Amino acid sequence: MNAAQFKCLLVFSIFAIIGFGPVSPGCLIGMYIVIARPQWFISLSSDLYDNKPHFLERLGVDSEKQTRQARIKCFLSLLGLFIIDITPIPTTPIIAVFIIFSRPVWFIRAIGSVYGKDLKA
Repeated sequence: MNAAQFKCLLVFSIFAIIGFGPVSPGCLIGMYIVIARPQWFISLSSDLYDNKPHFLERLGVDSEKQTRQARIKCFLSLLGLFIIDITPIPTTPIIAVFIIFSRPVWFIRAIGSVYGKDLKA
């Protein structure tokens, strides 16, 4: 486990504790990332994946149309998770913990699709 994984696990553990109720901080941050596409998220993701070559190879290859479609799909998915998180089980932190531990390639592809040509790696 690297330092970025540890920090992310710590944050999402706190989100799991405070996430019982109508507001899901993880979903809100995710929606912000999809809309604003901040550079700090690329840096965090790169650190999470230990700066592995497959991380950088996949990022930023989609067209504008594909990027727009990916952003809409991700936003709607996060909105769905936000609604599901109203239930007593904090779903988003559970999914985040899975991503933090397993570091799947599909997550890298999703990041590349959301950022598209706006990516400045």
